[in-house]
Amino acid sequence: MVEIIPSVLTSSLKELEDMLVQAEGAVERVQIDIVDGQFASNKTIDPSSLAEIETNLKLDFHLMVKEPINWVEKCAGSGADRIIGQIEMMRDQIDFVAKVQEVGASVGLAIDIDTPASELDPVILTSLDVVLVMSVPAGFGGQKFDEGALDKIKRLGEIRKKGKTPFKIMDDGGITLGKIDDTRRVGVDEVVIGQRVFQGDIAQNIERFRKAAYK
Repeated sequence: MVEIIPSVLTSSLKELEDMLVQAEGAVERVQIDIVDGQFASNKTIDPSSLAEIETNLKLDFHLMVKEPINWVEKCAGSGADRIIGQIEMMRDQIDFVAKVQEVGASVGLAIDIDTPASELDPVILTSLDVVLVMSVPAGFGGQKFDEGALDKIKRLGEIRKKGKTPFKIMDDGGITLGKIDDTRRVGVDEVVIGQRVFQGDIAQNIERFRKAAYK
């Protein structure tokens, strides 16, 4: 069963709190998108802002930042269940993974729309909990799904089979009811969806996407 994970990309703590309240009871996990204004021109909330927020949700922090390793402790202090770092401005993937494991969170690496799967360090793949594939340029919401992501998901599936590695494959960006089944067919385990699931009744929207994933 493909897991649907709502994502929150905002610079407003109030909006973030409201969206977490909406998601509670409808899903188990939410992704918080963190953009620092350097990785992309957009800038979102700082992860430390969540330190005082109480929620029953498992929280993923998706770090679209320069040197994600420098953000790990802030995410851990804000209740991160998983911390996922974009590799494009990451000096050392092995160091990042080790740091996340050190703080006790699950760890993932993410590749942007123009980054091939081969850029992931093969030495560290067996230590990952998840690999995130962007299907829109990282840093902004409301963009159109890029079909090139499907080939990368397939490639990751081949790598996973050959190496018997346990990582999940996640797709993030531009997923519609008409597109989610395509991602599931090529090997996705988790799909991240932003505003589309928050427009209206979130539980009903999640159920629509779950059904569409197996049309």
